[in-house]
Amino acid sequence: MNKPILKSSKLGATLVGGGVAFKVWAPHADSVAVVGSFNDWDAAKHQMNAGEDGRWHLFVPEAKAGDEYKYEIVNGDQRILRIDPYARQVTSSVGNSVVYDPHAFDWGDDDFQLANFNELVIYELHIGTFNRTKENSVGTFDCLIKKLEYLSWLGVNTIEIMPVAEFAGDYSWGYNPAHIFAVGNTYGGPEELKRLVKAAHEHGIAVIMDVVYNHFGPSDLDLWQFDRWSEKEKGGIYFYNDWRCSTPWGDSRPDYGRGEVRSFIHDNAMMWLEEYRMDGLRFDMTLYIRSVDGSDEKAIPEGWSLLQWINRSIHERFENKITIAEDLRTNSALTKPEVYGGANFSSQWDEAFVHPIRQAITVADDQYRNMHSVFNAVFHRYNNDAFERVIYTESHDEVANGKKRVPSEIDENNPHGWYAKRRSALGAVLVFTAPGIPMIFQGQEFVRANWFDDTKPIDWEEAEKREPTMRMYRDLIGLRLNKNGTTAGLSGSDIYPLQLNDKDKVIAFERCRTGAVGGKTVVLLNFGHRDWTDYRLGFPEAGNWKVRLNSASTCHHFEEKFAVDSVQTQPQEHDGSQHSAQFPLAAYSALIFSQD
Repeated sequence: MNKPILKSSKLGATLVGGGVAFKVWAPHADSVAVVGSFNDWDAAKHQMNAGEDGRWHLFVPEAKAGDEYKYEIVNGDQRILRIDPYARQVTSSVGNSVVYDPHAFDWGDDDFQLANFNELVIYELHIGTFNRTKENSVGTFDCLIKKLEYLSWLGVNTIEIMPVAEFAGDYSWGYNPAHIFAVGNTYGGPEELKRLVKAAHEHGIAVIMDVVYNHFGPSDLDLWQFDRWSEKEKGGIYFYNDWRCSTPWGDSRPDYGRGEVRSFIHDNAMMWLEEYRMDGLRFDMTLYIRSVDGSDEKAIPEGWSLLQWINRSIHERFENKITIAEDLRTNSALTKPEVYGGANFSSQWDEAFVHPIRQAITVADDQYRNMHSVFNAVFHRYNNDAFERVIYTESHDEVANGKKRVPSEIDENNPHGWYAKRRSALGAVLVFTAPGIPMIFQGQEFVRANWFDDTKPIDWEEAEKREPTMRMYRDLIGLRLNKNGTTAGLSGSDIYPLQLNDKDKVIAFERCRTGAVGGKTVVLLNFGHRDWTDYRLGFPEAGNWKVRLNSASTCHHFEEKFAVDSVQTQPQEHDGSQHSAQFPLAAYSALIFSQD
């Protein structure tokens, strides 16, 4: 019997010409059939054609969108059913593939553009816990849509979503992807995710997707020994089958040197940007893509070249998208252009900021706060570009796995008390005033305590009790984005030291954006327990400097006696400046100044 020819070059299930073209890579199979709801799961009805490159293909006129299917693979005396590796939708991580039309969603007039990198404010969140309603045991994309008004009020203009590719079970951080092309049904599936992206764009909020390419699974992993071939009982065609397979999460590192696997990962990255209109990608732990264990001795050059290829394609195909690496080894090559040997990422999570700043705000005794270390963290940058780093004090990694939220690290017994509020606010001020792309983690803005747990949703009624702190974060974001036209310096790339007082644990710096109103912004932080009535600081210009934020003011639920509206400089030399002023400065507090 003649078999229908393939009418699509794409792998997976593609709707074409009144049917579905199926194509799968299984180079060691003796035969492959597609079985599903369209043929009563009868392998005899749709045996696939073998290609010379190990790809099997068949056009099935009877198949349509919504049909469930699998591939039946025969290798010797082994007969197995496999979920389509390219399936955009599955019934569950151990269920069936679903034929999905990626072009059916109505995007309307969506033409959203990501803000310039110097104007981004990122809010990292976990779909399953961010907003869980009474109707849902786990948070969903639609649940998040209901909170977009809140995020817009807070002022963030970018959300970074922890991974949503289909994983085992209902509860997970998402870093155990079983099917990287399929959006998790627990969270609402592909259509609901597109509704979220469209709604976020309507609120002026970009969406960045977190992707995991350093390992797959390890559970519910149909890719494992996909066509039953393997060496040394390792993962088979999609994985390394030697020492390079080893990762902290199991022996499931993809084979970055195999063309079909490289295309599989590359195609997935393109899918998020093309089909879901994501505004960028955050790559989980690139350290384990470019090496086995982080060492040069066990480097994986083909992993590095894969990252280069993906970033190159993104820059060539799309305008104004961002790619962010989590590598955490202060490796400037990640954000260098490919022509100089770099991986061409737009930015990277900066461990040179988060670790010294967390240490400075969480250590109990003032004498162990190293202001030189804090200064180095504030002034650090990659390739002389302030925005090649994402700066933060909390992320999903920093508030779990043995580490707590900053307020709980400060005072475990009273995370909403005076010390925790004061010192965690210092961290927040640095995040929004130091050069870099600022990021906060869900709940940070209302002093969420303890640690991140994917089974414990945010209690929004409890969160509302922390409204003064929420408003402080809102004010900080407004200053960072220069919403009142008085702090343009905070979105500039330049920074100049004004004071480094390790004895009294005080630092000050100037942020500058040449030619802009409010282009000079002064930031002062007191990391010490001492209250000052007459602290002196040298200012870069003479005149009246208005206080745009005082973390010890009553509007932020702190003490009124330290409220300062403005300061007038005197012609008195201090800190190397010809102009200085004295003013009250509360313990563990920050002041932000600018001129009209």
